[in-house]
Parts: sequence; C-alpha cells; structure tokens
Amino acid sequence: MVSGHSKAAGVAARILELRRQIRLHDWRYYVRSNPAISDSEYDALLRELSSLETQNPALLTADSPTQRVAGEPSSDFAPVRHRSSMLSLDNTYSLDEFDEWLKRQRKILGEQAPSYVMEAKIDGVSASLYYENGHFVQGATRGDGETGEDVTSNLRAVKNIPLILESGSWPRAFEVRGEVVMQKKAFEALREDQKKSGGAIFANARNATSGSLRQKDPKITASRPLRFYAHSFGWMEDGAYGTHWQFLEALEEMRFPVVPFRRLLTSGEGLREAILLARDDLGGLSFETDGLVIKVNEFSLQALLGRTAKSPRWAVAYKFESHQATTKLLNVLFSVGRTGAITPVAELEAVPCGGVTLRHASLHNFDEIGRLAVRLGDRVLIERAGEVIPKVIKVVGRGSKTKLIKPPRLCPSCRSAVIKDKDGEVAYRCSNTIDCPAQLKGILAHWAGRSAMEIDGLGEAALEQLVAKGWARNAADLYQLTKEQLTQLELFADKKAGKLLDQIELSKAKPLSRVLYGLGIRHVGEKMARVLAERFETMEHLSHATGEELLAVPEVGGIVAEAIQRFFKQAKTKEIFDKLSRFGFSMKEPKKETSRGPFSAEVVVFTGELSSRSRSEAESLVRSLGGESGSIITKRTTLVVAGVNTGSKLKKANDLKIKVIGEEEFLARLPKK
Repeated sequence: MVSGHSKAAGVAARILELRRQIRLHDWRYYVRSNPAISDSEYDALLRELSSLETQNPALLTADSPTQRVAGEPSSDFAPVRHRSSMLSLDNTYSLDEFDEWLKRQRKILGEQAPSYVMEAKIDGVSASLYYENGHFVQGATRGDGETGEDVTSNLRAVKNIPLILESGSWPRAFEVRGEVVMQKKAFEALREDQKKSGGAIFANARNATSGSLRQKDPKITASRPLRFYAHSFGWMEDGAYGTHWQFLEALEEMRFPVVPFRRLLTSGEGLREAILLARDDLGGLSFETDGLVIKVNEFSLQALLGRTAKSPRWAVAYKFESHQATTKLLNVLFSVGRTGAITPVAELEAVPCGGVTLRHASLHNFDEIGRLAVRLGDRVLIERAGEVIPKVIKVVGRGSKTKLIKPPRLCPSCRSAVIKDKDGEVAYRCSNTIDCPAQLKGILAHWAGRSAMEIDGLGEAALEQLVAKGWARNAADLYQLTKEQLTQLELFADKKAGKLLDQIELSKAKPLSRVLYGLGIRHVGEKMARVLAERFETMEHLSHATGEELLAVPEVGGIVAEAIQRFFKQAKTKEIFDKLSRFGFSMKEPKKETSRGPFSAEVVVFTGELSSRSRSEAESLVRSLGGESGSIITKRTTLVVAGVNTGSKLKKANDLKIKVIGEEEFLARLPKK
C-alpha cells in the first residue's frame, strides 16, 4: 500500500518534472524556433500540469508555466525606480558623424583600444527584467530613464521571457534590459484580425507593442504575439562580467532570448565596413529595426568613458542616411480611421528621400507629438524604412514662428465631438459611431456581419458603391434600398439584387442583442451585447438606463457604462432608432426559456483554455442546459470550470470557496448523445 505521504511526494515530483519539461519546450519553441514536440503533445503536458495544480493548490507557485497570465486587471501602473539609469542613445546619421564619435572616445581613452559590439537596433519598447535567485520578480518600462512603470504581470505573459532560470549560472540578483517587439508576420496577422473584427487597427508594430504592453488586463497582453530580446546589462548584486559580449553569451546560457544580430569586432578599424555590410542583414530579421547600435565591449572602459546627462559615451546608434531627410513641417492633417481613431499626419515641404519625393509622414498619435515636442513650422527629421509609411523622428530646428499641435475638438469628417480614450489607449476618437462618413464603410460592414444582422451579399464592393452614391449614409438607409438602385451597382443583376433585398428584410427579425452588437458601441462586443439585452430586454429601457443601473450588471465596468451612455446621448442615435422602428425592428430580446438541465440554477465561469471546444461554445452550452454563464467571478458564481493556462480566476474561486471542476468533469455532466 502506498502511503499518503509517498503519494503526495510523487505528485510534487511530477509537477516539478512537468514544469521543467514545459520550460524546456518553451525555450526551444519561442527562443530557438526549433520545437522538439508537436503542439498537441505540448498541450497534453500543460493540461496535466494544470490538472495537478488544480487538485493540489498548495503546490501552485507563481513561476509555474500555467501562471504566465495570473494578474488581476490593474487600474494603474506603479512607479519603479531603476537601479541604474536606462539612458537613451545619441544618434549618428553618416559615417562622418560616426567617426566623430570614435574621435571623442580616443581623447578620453588615450592608448587604451577597446573592442566593439555591433547589434541590430530593435524598433520596440524598452523593458528591464529583475531576477532574484533565478526567479523573475519584477519588470518595468523605461519611463523617463530614472523611473519606469511596473508591468510585471504583462511581461510575465510574454512567452519567451523565462520565469525561472534553469540553465547556466546566474548572480543572486541582477537586472537585464532589452526590447519587447511584435514580429513582422505576427503584426500583419494581428492587423488582419482587427480588420475582420472591426476593432482599432494599429498603425505599426511599435505602437502595437506599446499598446499591448500597457494593457491593464494581462490577459489581453497574453493574447498579443509579443517577444522579448535582451541586449544590455542593467545591474548586478554580485558576480561580474568583463565584457558586454561575455554578458550576452551568459544570457544565452541562461536561456534568455538575445538580440539575434550581433557582431564582435576586436578593434575600431573595421567598423565602417561592418556598418555598411550590416545593412542587408538587418532586412532579413523577423522584426523591425531602425539602424544599428555600436557599443564599447569592455565594461571597465565603459565606466571610464562615462555618460552625459542623457546618453552613455560608450554607445551610439547609427541610422542609415539614405532613408532619412530633413524638411519643414507645414501642417498637420487629421485622418479618421474606420473605427473613429484620429491619426495626425504631417504635411511636409516636399523632399526627396530613398528614391521618392515625400510630402506626408506619420506622427502616429498625440502622445508621440508630445514626446517629440514638435510644432508647426519646425524643421524635422523624417525616416522611410523600406516600404513603410515615412515617420517623423525628431525636431532638428525650431522655426521662428511655430504653433502648438492640438487634438481637434470636432471630427474633421462629420463635425461630431472628439473624445479621448480612457482605457489605457492613446487614441482620440470621433464620438459618432452611427454615420461618420470616414467610418461609414466599416460601420456598415460591421452591421451586416455574421454576428450582427447577417446580411449575406452585402460585401465590400457593394458597400463602397452604395456609400459613393450616397444611398447608404447609415445602417437604417439599407432598409430603404430598392431593386432599381441595386441593379445599378456593378455585378448586380436582377436576381442578385432580389436576394440581397430578401436578406435585408430577414435581418429585421434579429433580436436586440444582435442590434446592439451591430451598432458598434465602443467596448460592447458580442458577449456584452447579449448580457445587456438579457438584462434590459428592450432598447427603450437600455437607452434610459442610469449609470447605477448599468454598473449593477456584473460584467459592466465604469468605462463600458460611460461609453454606452455617451452613445445614447447622441441625437443621431435617436434618429437611427426611430427609422429602424418604422422599418419593423422590434428591438426587444426574447425572454430566455428556462429549461431544466445539468446546469440549472448554476452561474458558471470558465477560466483557461478548453481542449474540447471554444469558451464561447461552452458558455452557450451552459445556457442551453439551464445555467447562466459569466465572464468574471462574483458572489453569484456557483461553479468554475478550469482548463489549461488558468489565471487569477482560479485563485479567486478558491478564496471565495466556489466549487472548481476540470474540463473532464464538465464534459461528464453533459447529456449523452
């Protein structure tokens, strides 16, 4: 007979072994890009570990692979004082400027000749990682170089950052620095997903990375394809490395992902040639770069060279000059995207750059304008990398007559009020999500989509023509289209026009939840639309709901409540509803039939990933079998179903003593076919 003590020891040993295996496979997949097992085999290991931890909560530790997303959504990012300054780099834009940098070094170093390390300058977001006894303890953004923001929970969700060091030797306490990036292919895939879902579309990979890293909910960060690359020494309590190159090699032994393009040069003699040769190599990297970084290799000589107020004297960035030019900033235009986000675009004095003449460049957002401290009338440096939209890099000369750049108060397309996001994003948006011309095609496509009105045949080409002809200025206009109008569209014969009109007519029977989702109210997705429709039952009731009534719905927070109220206060919203009512929309939600089933009287919350079906399918199944599904754990929650990669919900369920079951037990409750 096996004793209880022996069995417990066996479980603990199995948990440790599973964690070791999973960390090894994470390193092989995310750092080495050389997986040794299939995805299904990896998932099986993770499921087994999650199941054992759920059954033995006392053995759950913060550095377990199942806990990469384990933080509660944060309302703020606490300040973190860096142990040593995270300095910015001086830039050089020509070989002559680079030679001047070398000459300034020689004046200080005299006969001491350093070796150099040349690395790709990663166009990402700087971050520092602090470790104690081999465990990741805290992560922070660069901030102002002296104080950053605590984004530990979000950095834990970046899958190639080691949570525990299991290889090589490491100091008791140390800090490593690097860049968080989104790789090119992953960024393009994310943009495609955003286009399909009708969400805000990131302008570039760096903005996407920054927005993802500063999300208040680490689960959102985890859903984004972020990667970290170490490139610098930060701080160390004990131990020492003689050179920067040795430190990078030590990091690789510890299984850190290290900047992949780097070269060691034994002297400064071959630097010019190496810089020119490196240019082609940078283009083959999986992430965006904006030049090179050249560093003195010896730490002792770095200390001798010291720093200026802003930058180290022992490192410099080199930007390839053929992709850059200086010109005058004449004006700023405000472009409205299909989700209402307003993007500032620089109007420039025409200048040749990289073989083309540039007249416009991106300023990304108003936070970037503030960071650059750029004004109308300034001379600015612009950069064009490959086929990417040119961007303003910095101010190189202040004009004699300049003017501050301020966000517009009214949308340049429809003259509705412009509002500032309050949910951690940096965007200003047009408040009119009903009939803003600049957003119109996106608004109508979302309304006609499969999860909303499900109007088959109303594709992009048809919508473009309807908007161009002025026949569809908002969603309600679709319901007064005629066959005569539709047959005037390209590729629309009599039969196709008739089918589309039939589809439009059928959509009038959709319930309130579909209408709410189709309207594209900010922060109201498909699930939130259903929750609101079931709670308030009619559009009339919801449109007059007070802030207190909205906040009484467990899934609704302050930001969502404010967005809903703002939407219903618009005069144009009432106009649309009046039209839809005249066209036969009831805008009511059918009362949910209460059926007896295995989840009757249960309020079920899912956490983690299920292997048998998607979470939305599982939630729908619970509702069809007499239960109620929720997205957050409250005092009303009666049951939590835990899959793989569970987050903070599992801990909260245990704290509140709510029953937790695994996926296998959940499946066992379902009716047998």
